[in-house]
This record gives sequence, structure tokens and C-alpha cells, in this order.
Amino acid sequence: MKKSLVLLLSAMLLLLSACGAGSKETSGEKKEKVVKIGITQIVEHPSLDAAREGFIAALKDAGYVEGKNLKLDYQNAQGDMNNNMSIAQNLVADKNDLILAIATASAQAVVKSTKDIPILFTAITDPVGAQLVQSLDKPGGNATGTSDTHPDAIKNTIEAIKTFIPNAKKVGIIYNNGEPNSVVNVKNAKKALEAAGLEAVETTITTSSEVKQAAESMVGRADVLYIPKDNTVVAALESVITVANAKNIPTFVGEGDSVKRGTFASYGFDYHDLGYSTGKMAVEILKGKKPSEIPVGFPEKLELYINKKAAQEEGITLTDEMLKNAKIVGE
Repeated sequence: MKKSLVLLLSAMLLLLSACGAGSKETSGEKKEKVVKIGITQIVEHPSLDAAREGFIAALKDAGYVEGKNLKLDYQNAQGDMNNNMSIAQNLVADKNDLILAIATASAQAVVKSTKDIPILFTAITDPVGAQLVQSLDKPGGNATGTSDTHPDAIKNTIEAIKTFIPNAKKVGIIYNNGEPNSVVNVKNAKKALEAAGLEAVETTITTSSEVKQAAESMVGRADVLYIPKDNTVVAALESVITVANAKNIPTFVGEGDSVKRGTFASYGFDYHDLGYSTGKMAVEILKGKKPSEIPVGFPEKLELYINKKAAQEEGITLTDEMLKNAKIVGE
């Protein structure tokens, strides 16, 4: 009897042991590798936020889902350059599988911090000039991504100023001359203004808190305002809009999202689409492709954005010709 009981208990233990081993094996088979991606963004504003959201959407469409097989570490420098560098160094120290840098300053900090971890950038004006890549076709290092510089965007926007506001002579430009992307944009804008027979009136700022005063300083000096793709100014765009509306100053900008927020017009594109393209690059890299093998991408579609409500606020009479091919917002 005792012997039978011992044999029975032994058999049960063996069975339980076998079940446990099988359970572990099954669990091991189901376990997916979790991909770690760090995201650094220089400041919050709709265009950069949209690029980040597009990037994540592309990953999701490719099967990378946060909380399942994807871990995201998103950090925002809030325009602080020291914080920006600390974020870059922390993302590298955390051994992320890939780092996304949104805007030029963020990308430069990450590129300085690692030569090993794959880096993708987006919303960059001049990747070569910012020393992020060796060339657009052959990046050459551990970084590549997408630029938000459509070759015709600035030229078309300046031509729209000339066409839509024919009596304008002086165009006020507010920007942070500490942002390399802004310096490039303003240089290109000044060339386009000169070609159109318009005079540039510049005011520079260093922080978003200075934007309202800069806008007020343009009253009486500029017939029209042009706000380039400047992260510091765009982060405080409502300050410009308040002044422009109060003083009836037509306001043109460097991208479509700023038109949606209440400025008058721009030739731009969808930053969500730009981020999505960058996300597709991330999928290629996660599957084994090197950043050096992926050329820098650009926006494919350029559209005229017009805000009808802003036109009314800024004293602009809209015509059928203006609206004919425009993407209308603010109705």
C-alpha cells in the first residue's frame, strides 16, 4: 500500500514537472523582443508634435505597438539647450535600439552623443549644413531621416505675399538667430524677397518670452509679417497672432500648421506625413538596414494653406483667385 502511494506521488510529481517545463517553453515561444526607441524633441508645437505622431503611427502599422513589443521614451527639452544635450546623453546611456530626434538642435545633440546607435531625424531644414549627414543621397554615418525643406515652399510663399498683398513693400521677419535652421530659412527668404522687390525687416529673439515684444516692434515698420520655420517663435505663435489681429498686419508663415493656428497663409505640407515617412525608415533599420544606406527624404506634396478667419481678423479681402487652389482652414 505504502509502495503504491509512493509510486503514485512520484508519478504526479513527474507530471507536474513536465507541465511546468512545457509552460515555460510555451511562454518562451510567445515572448517577443521589446524594441526600445528614444525620442527627443526640442520644443512643443503642433508641427513637431504631428511629426512625432506620424512616426509612431508608421511603427504601429508595421506591427510595433507600445506596451507589447515597443517601449518609447519621449522627452522634450522645452527649448532649453542644456536640457537638450542632457536628454541626448541620457537616451544614449539607456542603450536604446534607435533614437528619433525632432528638429535640428535635438538631432545635433544626439549625433554628438553617439556614433553607434542608429539615429533618425525629422523636421530638419538643412541636414548637410547642420553636419548631421555627409550628403543627402549618402548620409555616411549612423544618422539619416527627413528634411522639412521643400525646394519651392519659401519662394512660393514670398510670391504669395507679392500677389495677395500688392501694396506691401516691407516684410517683417521674427526669428531666433541661435537656431541654425532659422538662419538658413531667413537667408533663403531674404533672397526670395529681394527677387520679388520686397524689403526684409528683421528682428531676432532668443526665447519665446520675447516674441510678443518683437511682434509689437514690427508695428509701423513692416506691412506684412513672415514667420519662418523657427521653433522658438512658433512655440509662442499666439503672441504674434494677437498683435497681427490688433493691427491688421497680414501674417505669412513657414508651414501649414501655423496657418491652422490663426495666421493667414503659407505654402506647406502635412508634418504627420513627414513623420510617417521617417517611421517607415525606422522599420527598415529595425529589420537590419543601416542609416548610411537610406537617403534623406523630403516632403512630396506642397499646398497653399489659407485661414479664412485670420484673413478677416487681419483685414485681408479674399478673392476667388486666392482661394482657387488653396486648402482652406479656419472656416
